[in-house]
Amino acid sequence: MSVQGKKFISPGVWFSLIYPSSWNEFEDAEDSFLFYNPNKWTGNFRISAYRDDINNEYGKESVDYELKENKNASQVKLGEMICAYSKEMFQEEGAYYVTHVWITGFDNVAFECTFTVPRGNSIEEAEEIISTLKTYPKGTLPVLEIIPIRVLEINAVNEAFEWTSNTIKKQLKKDFTSVEEDIAKIQQLIESGTFKPQQREVWESFGIAFGTILENQIDGMEWITVIKGKQEIPALRFKESELLIYPSQLVWNSVRSEQNCDLNAIFEDIKQKVEKELN
Repeated sequence: MSVQGKKFISPGVWFSLIYPSSWNEFEDAEDSFLFYNPNKWTGNFRISAYRDDINNEYGKESVDYELKENKNASQVKLGEMICAYSKEMFQEEGAYYVTHVWITGFDNVAFECTFTVPRGNSIEEAEEIISTLKTYPKGTLPVLEIIPIRVLEINAVNEAFEWTSNTIKKQLKKDFTSVEEDIAKIQQLIESGTFKPQQREVWESFGIAFGTILENQIDGMEWITVIKGKQEIPALRFKESELLIYPSQLVWNSVRSEQNCDLNAIFEDIKQKVEKELN
């Protein structure tokens, strides 16, 4: 089985999977990742991963253990993945649902995947996702991977926006709504002398807040997650082009190299690059 869609790489680069293009990732419990179609709900797919840095047979042993201990589990193969599969039905507000469970893994990583659907619904979407699972051996880091923005980076963008918005409100008595006129407000804070050069989080937050203006004011600019070696950061990409912008680095790089940071000039330069892409 194979599935065309969006790629997800776990924080820390443990594993990757492909999920349907119409689905998104959503906030879930810690160390668990939730995906579903927000426009036409067909089920909740969750995945948790567990790694044993000593035992390279941990994935296989986890499947064998589930098959031995769970009398309702049966062995199924999805792509290259050998799974221990079971299911259980429950009732909620008068409707019946089924949670399908797959324990799978290989090398030193084990996965628990669940797909909760209305009773009778197909589980093919979940089976296809599981068939795409791949692990990254310890010490193997991607040279460059561009994936849809993860919940982790969405939260980082939202926190930077909120902090910048609150700081502007507090210090300048003005609102911040991610429009072009707000560039001057961030610039004013950068030049205020209030913040020390070594306060990296401050400068990164200003950069990300500037990024929210880019996304809001330039049609086709979208947040993504870029995984580059040990870096896992939110970035902006113009449509499907190679034009990548790293907002968290824009202001911080200028501050740490003791250079002037002119956000208006950066904004105009990015607009020109977008024009070149369009032409």
